Amino acid sequence: MIILWLWRRWQRRRAAAAAEPESGAPTEFRPTPAREGPTAAARGPLALVLHQARYDLLGVLRNGQSRFFTLILPILFLVIFCSVFGNGKVHDVKLSTTYVPGISALAVIASSFVNLVISITAQRETGVLKRRRATPVSAWILIAGRTLTAVGMSVVVVAVLLAVGRVAYGVTLPTSTIPGVAFTTVVGSVTFCVLAYALSSAISNEDAAQPMVQAIMLPLYFISGVFIATDVLPGWLHHVAQVFPVEHLSDGLHHAYDPAVHGVGIVWSDIGVLAIWCAIGLAVALVRFSWLPKAAAD
Repeated sequence: MIILWLWRRWQRRRAAAAAEPESGAPTEFRPTPAREGPTAAARGPLALVLHQARYDLLGVLRNGQSRFFTLILPILFLVIFCSVFGNGKVHDVKLSTTYVPGISALAVIASSFVNLVISITAQRETGVLKRRRATPVSAWILIAGRTLTAVGMSVVVVAVLLAVGRVAYGVTLPTSTIPGVAFTTVVGSVTFCVLAYALSSAISNEDAAQPMVQAIMLPLYFISGVFIATDVLPGWLHHVAQVFPVEHLSDGLHHAYDPAVHGVGIVWSDIGVLAIWCAIGLAVALVRFSWLPKAAAD
Protein backbone atom coordinates (compact mmCIF):
# COMPACT_ATOMS: atom_id res chain seq x y z
CA MET A 1 0.00 0.00 0.00
CA ILE A 2 2.80 2.42 0.83
CA ILE A 3 4.55 1.66 -2.45
CA LEU A 4 1.32 2.25 -4.40
CA TRP A 5 0.76 5.60 -2.61
CA LEU A 6 4.33 6.72 -3.42
CA TRP A 7 3.88 5.70 -7.04
CA ARG A 8 0.69 7.76 -7.44
CA ARG A 9 2.25 10.79 -5.75
CA TRP A 10 5.25 10.58 -8.09
CA GLN A 11 2.91 10.43 -11.10
CA ARG A 12 1.00 13.51 -9.93
CA ARG A 13 4.21 15.50 -9.50
CA ARG A 14 5.35 14.45 -12.93
CA ALA A 15 2.09 15.55 -14.52
CA ALA A 16 2.25 18.91 -12.72
CA ALA A 17 5.81 19.52 -13.86
CA ALA A 18 4.84 18.75 -17.44
CA ALA A 19 1.98 21.26 -17.29
CA GLU A 20 4.25 24.14 -16.13
CA PRO A 21 5.56 26.42 -18.91
CA GLU A 22 9.25 26.47 -19.66
CA SER A 23 11.40 29.19 -18.09
CA GLY A 24 10.98 32.45 -20.00
CA ALA A 25 7.94 31.23 -21.96
CA PRO A 26 4.88 33.48 -21.81
CA THR A 27 2.18 32.21 -19.54
CA GLU A 28 -1.34 31.75 -20.79
CA PHE A 29 -3.70 34.55 -19.86
CA ARG A 30 -6.66 33.24 -17.93
CA PRO A 31 -9.29 35.91 -17.35
CA THR A 32 -11.04 36.05 -14.02
CA PRO A 33 -14.49 34.55 -14.34
CA ALA A 34 -17.16 37.23 -14.56
CA ARG A 35 -19.37 37.74 -11.55
CA GLU A 36 -22.67 35.98 -11.99
CA GLY A 37 -25.75 38.11 -12.49
CA PRO A 38 -26.21 41.58 -14.02
CA THR A 39 -24.25 44.54 -12.71
CA ALA A 40 -25.85 47.47 -10.90
CA ALA A 41 -25.70 49.53 -14.11
CA ALA A 42 -27.50 46.79 -16.04
CA ARG A 43 -30.26 46.61 -13.44
CA GLY A 44 -31.20 50.27 -13.95
CA PRO A 45 -30.92 53.69 -12.26
CA LEU A 46 -32.55 52.60 -8.99
CA ALA A 47 -29.96 49.86 -8.52
CA LEU A 48 -27.20 52.40 -9.18
CA VAL A 49 -28.64 54.78 -6.59
CA LEU A 50 -28.85 51.98 -4.00
CA HIS A 51 -25.30 50.88 -4.84
CA GLN A 52 -24.03 54.44 -4.39
CA ALA A 53 -25.99 54.84 -1.16
CA ARG A 54 -24.40 51.68 0.23
CA TYR A 55 -20.95 53.02 -0.64
CA ASP A 56 -21.66 56.38 1.02
CA LEU A 57 -23.13 54.69 4.10
CA LEU A 58 -19.99 52.61 4.57
CA GLY A 59 -17.92 55.79 4.28
CA VAL A 60 -19.98 57.52 6.98
CA LEU A 61 -19.91 54.52 9.34
CA ARG A 62 -16.14 54.19 8.99
CA ASN A 63 -15.65 57.85 9.90
CA GLY A 64 -15.41 58.17 13.69
CA GLN A 65 -16.27 61.87 13.70
CA SER A 66 -19.38 61.32 11.58
CA ARG A 67 -20.51 58.44 13.79
CA PHE A 68 -20.17 60.54 16.93
CA PHE A 69 -21.97 63.68 15.73
CA THR A 70 -24.67 61.74 13.89
CA LEU A 71 -25.44 58.81 16.19
CA ILE A 72 -23.93 59.39 19.64
CA LEU A 73 -24.27 63.14 20.26
CA PRO A 74 -28.11 63.31 20.00
CA ILE A 75 -28.43 60.51 22.57
CA LEU A 76 -25.97 62.32 24.86
CA PHE A 77 -28.03 65.50 24.55
CA LEU A 78 -31.18 63.62 25.54
CA VAL A 79 -29.50 62.10 28.60
CA ILE A 80 -27.96 65.44 29.63
CA PHE A 81 -31.23 67.39 29.29
CA CYS A 82 -33.23 64.81 31.23
CA SER A 83 -30.52 64.68 33.92
CA VAL A 84 -30.08 68.44 34.30
CA PHE A 85 -33.67 69.67 33.95
CA GLY A 86 -35.40 66.57 35.26
CA ASN A 87 -38.38 64.77 33.84
CA GLY A 88 -41.26 66.46 35.62
CA LYS A 89 -44.61 67.24 34.08
CA VAL A 90 -45.76 70.52 32.57
CA HIS A 91 -49.47 70.60 31.68
CA ASP A 92 -49.59 66.84 32.32
CA VAL A 93 -46.83 66.21 29.74
CA LYS A 94 -43.39 64.90 30.72
CA LEU A 95 -40.49 67.17 29.86
CA SER A 96 -38.79 64.29 28.08
CA THR A 97 -41.72 64.27 25.63
CA THR A 98 -40.61 67.75 24.55
CA TYR A 99 -36.90 66.94 24.58
CA VAL A 100 -37.14 63.94 22.23
CA PRO A 101 -38.72 65.74 19.23
CA GLY A 102 -36.43 68.76 19.63
CA ILE A 103 -33.30 66.63 19.75
CA SER A 104 -34.71 64.50 16.92
CA ALA A 105 -34.76 67.67 14.80
CA LEU A 106 -31.13 68.26 15.75
CA ALA A 107 -30.29 64.67 14.76
CA VAL A 108 -31.93 65.08 11.35
CA ILE A 109 -29.99 68.30 10.74
CA ALA A 110 -26.74 66.69 11.89
CA SER A 111 -27.22 63.74 9.51
CA SER A 112 -28.46 65.72 6.53
CA PHE A 113 -26.85 69.15 6.79
CA VAL A 114 -23.89 69.42 9.16
CA ASN A 115 -22.29 66.12 8.19
CA LEU A 116 -23.01 66.62 4.50
CA VAL A 117 -21.62 70.16 4.27
CA ILE A 118 -18.36 69.11 5.92
CA SER A 119 -17.93 65.94 3.86
CA ILE A 120 -18.85 67.61 0.53
CA THR A 121 -16.41 70.46 1.12
CA ALA A 122 -13.60 68.08 2.12
CA GLN A 123 -14.21 65.79 -0.87
CA ARG A 124 -14.38 68.73 -3.26
CA GLU A 125 -11.13 70.29 -2.06
CA THR A 126 -9.24 66.95 -2.08
CA GLY A 127 -10.40 66.16 -5.63
CA VAL A 128 -12.69 63.25 -4.73
CA LEU A 129 -15.77 64.90 -6.24
CA LYS A 130 -13.84 65.70 -9.40
CA ARG A 131 -12.82 62.06 -9.83
CA ARG A 132 -16.36 60.84 -9.13
CA ARG A 133 -17.76 63.23 -11.71
CA ALA A 134 -15.28 61.90 -14.27
CA THR A 135 -16.84 58.43 -14.03
CA PRO A 136 -19.67 57.35 -16.37
CA VAL A 137 -22.14 57.57 -13.46
CA SER A 138 -24.56 60.46 -13.82
CA ALA A 139 -24.30 63.35 -11.38
CA TRP A 140 -27.87 62.92 -10.18
CA ILE A 141 -27.16 59.32 -9.16
CA LEU A 142 -24.20 60.41 -7.02
CA ILE A 143 -26.31 63.12 -5.36
CA ALA A 144 -29.35 60.86 -4.93
CA GLY A 145 -27.24 58.13 -3.35
CA ARG A 146 -25.75 60.52 -0.80
CA THR A 147 -29.18 62.00 -0.07
CA LEU A 148 -30.68 58.53 0.41
CA THR A 149 -27.92 57.72 2.89
CA ALA A 150 -28.66 60.89 4.89
CA VAL A 151 -32.42 60.24 4.88
CA GLY A 152 -31.93 56.65 6.03
CA MET A 153 -29.61 57.70 8.84
CA SER A 154 -32.07 60.41 9.93
CA VAL A 155 -34.93 57.92 10.17
CA VAL A 156 -32.78 55.46 12.13
CA VAL A 157 -31.54 58.08 14.61
CA VAL A 158 -35.06 59.42 15.19
CA ALA A 159 -36.26 55.86 15.86
CA VAL A 160 -33.35 55.25 18.27
CA LEU A 161 -34.13 58.46 20.17
CA LEU A 162 -37.77 57.42 20.45
CA ALA A 163 -36.74 53.98 21.73
CA VAL A 164 -34.31 55.43 24.30
CA GLY A 165 -36.87 58.02 25.41
CA ARG A 166 -39.58 55.40 25.79
CA VAL A 167 -37.45 52.86 27.70
CA ALA A 168 -35.46 55.26 29.89
CA TYR A 169 -37.85 58.21 30.39
CA GLY A 170 -41.35 56.97 29.59
CA VAL A 171 -41.84 59.02 26.43
CA THR A 172 -44.98 58.05 24.55
CA LEU A 173 -45.81 58.65 20.90
CA PRO A 174 -49.41 58.27 19.71
CA THR A 175 -49.59 55.39 17.25
CA SER A 176 -51.67 57.45 14.84
CA THR A 177 -48.93 60.10 14.49
CA ILE A 178 -46.09 57.71 13.59
CA PRO A 179 -46.66 58.42 9.85
CA GLY A 180 -46.43 62.13 10.64
CA VAL A 181 -43.06 61.70 12.37
CA ALA A 182 -41.73 59.61 9.48
CA PHE A 183 -43.02 62.00 6.80
CA THR A 184 -41.74 65.13 8.56
CA THR A 185 -38.36 63.46 9.10
CA VAL A 186 -38.00 62.52 5.44
CA VAL A 187 -39.10 65.93 4.13
CA GLY A 188 -36.82 67.72 6.61
CA SER A 189 -33.89 65.49 5.75
CA VAL A 190 -34.27 66.04 2.00
CA THR A 191 -34.60 69.80 2.54
CA PHE A 192 -31.43 70.04 4.59
CA CYS A 193 -29.53 67.84 2.14
CA VAL A 194 -30.37 70.29 -0.64
CA LEU A 195 -29.39 73.21 1.60
CA ALA A 196 -26.09 71.45 2.35
CA TYR A 197 -25.20 71.35 -1.35
CA ALA A 198 -26.17 75.02 -1.64
CA LEU A 199 -24.13 76.16 1.38
CA SER A 200 -21.05 74.11 0.43
CA SER A 201 -20.75 76.26 -2.71
CA ALA A 202 -20.09 79.31 -0.48
CA ILE A 203 -17.34 77.67 1.63
CA SER A 204 -13.84 78.18 0.28
CA ASN A 205 -11.95 75.39 2.07
CA GLU A 206 -12.52 72.36 4.28
CA ASP A 207 -11.09 74.06 7.41
CA ALA A 208 -13.85 76.66 7.30
CA ALA A 209 -16.70 74.18 6.83
CA GLN A 210 -17.33 73.11 10.43
CA PRO A 211 -16.94 76.59 12.03
CA MET A 212 -19.29 78.12 9.47
CA VAL A 213 -21.91 75.42 9.94
CA GLN A 214 -21.81 75.72 13.72
CA ALA A 215 -21.98 79.52 13.55
CA ILE A 216 -25.17 79.24 11.50
CA MET A 217 -26.87 76.38 13.32
CA LEU A 218 -26.20 77.02 17.02
CA PRO A 219 -28.21 80.28 17.20
CA LEU A 220 -31.01 78.66 15.20
CA TYR A 221 -31.11 75.69 17.58
CA PHE A 222 -31.74 78.00 20.54
CA ILE A 223 -34.46 80.11 18.91
CA SER A 224 -36.23 77.28 17.03
CA GLY A 225 -37.46 75.04 19.84
CA VAL A 226 -34.67 72.48 19.67
CA PHE A 227 -33.21 73.14 23.12
CA ILE A 228 -35.84 75.36 24.75
CA ALA A 229 -39.55 75.91 24.15
CA THR A 230 -40.38 78.74 21.76
CA ASP A 231 -43.11 80.12 24.03
CA VAL A 232 -40.47 81.45 26.47
CA LEU A 233 -38.76 83.50 23.73
CA PRO A 234 -39.48 87.16 22.99
CA GLY A 235 -42.08 87.57 20.27
CA TRP A 236 -39.73 89.21 17.78
CA LEU A 237 -37.19 86.40 18.16
CA HIS A 238 -39.89 83.82 17.54
CA HIS A 239 -40.85 85.64 14.35
CA VAL A 240 -37.21 85.54 13.21
CA ALA A 241 -37.07 81.78 13.87
CA GLN A 242 -40.21 81.21 11.78
CA VAL A 243 -38.39 82.43 8.70
CA PHE A 244 -35.89 79.54 8.82
CA PRO A 245 -36.52 75.82 8.27
CA VAL A 246 -35.15 74.63 11.64
CA GLU A 247 -38.16 75.95 13.53
CA HIS A 248 -40.60 74.26 11.16
CA LEU A 249 -38.86 70.89 11.35
CA SER A 250 -38.82 71.10 15.14
CA ASP A 251 -42.43 72.28 15.30
CA GLY A 252 -43.61 69.47 13.02
CA LEU A 253 -41.97 66.82 15.21
CA HIS A 254 -43.24 68.45 18.44
CA HIS A 255 -46.76 68.46 17.04
CA ALA A 256 -46.61 64.72 16.30
CA TYR A 257 -45.45 63.95 19.86
CA ASP A 258 -48.24 65.99 21.47
CA PRO A 259 -50.56 63.53 23.29
CA ALA A 260 -53.56 65.76 22.55
CA VAL A 261 -53.07 65.57 18.78
CA HIS A 262 -55.43 63.44 16.70
CA GLY A 263 -54.85 62.27 13.15
CA VAL A 264 -51.56 61.53 11.38
CA GLY A 265 -49.71 64.42 13.03
CA ILE A 266 -48.59 66.31 9.92
CA VAL A 267 -48.46 70.12 10.04
CA TRP A 268 -48.85 71.05 6.40
CA SER A 269 -47.84 74.67 6.95
CA ASP A 270 -44.46 73.48 8.30
CA ILE A 271 -44.11 71.06 5.38
CA GLY A 272 -44.86 73.93 3.00
CA VAL A 273 -42.10 76.13 4.47
CA LEU A 274 -39.65 73.24 4.29
CA ALA A 275 -40.60 72.74 0.63
CA ILE A 276 -39.99 76.43 -0.09
CA TRP A 277 -36.53 76.25 1.48
CA CYS A 278 -35.85 73.08 -0.50
CA ALA A 279 -36.71 74.92 -3.73
CA ILE A 280 -34.48 77.87 -2.76
CA GLY A 281 -31.58 75.56 -1.93
CA LEU A 282 -32.06 73.65 -5.19
CA ALA A 283 -31.97 76.87 -7.22
CA VAL A 284 -28.77 78.02 -5.50
CA ALA A 285 -27.11 74.61 -5.84
CA LEU A 286 -27.93 74.37 -9.54
CA VAL A 287 -26.29 77.74 -10.17
CA ARG A 288 -23.31 77.68 -7.82
CA PHE A 289 -22.40 74.08 -6.95
CA SER A 290 -19.10 72.89 -8.41
CA TRP A 291 -17.41 69.50 -8.50
CA LEU A 292 -13.99 71.13 -8.79
CA PRO A 293 -11.83 72.50 -5.94
CA LYS A 294 -12.32 76.21 -5.35
CA ALA A 295 -8.81 77.02 -6.59
CA ALA A 296 -9.51 75.28 -9.90
CA ALA A 297 -13.03 76.62 -10.31
CA ASP A 298 -12.12 80.29 -9.76
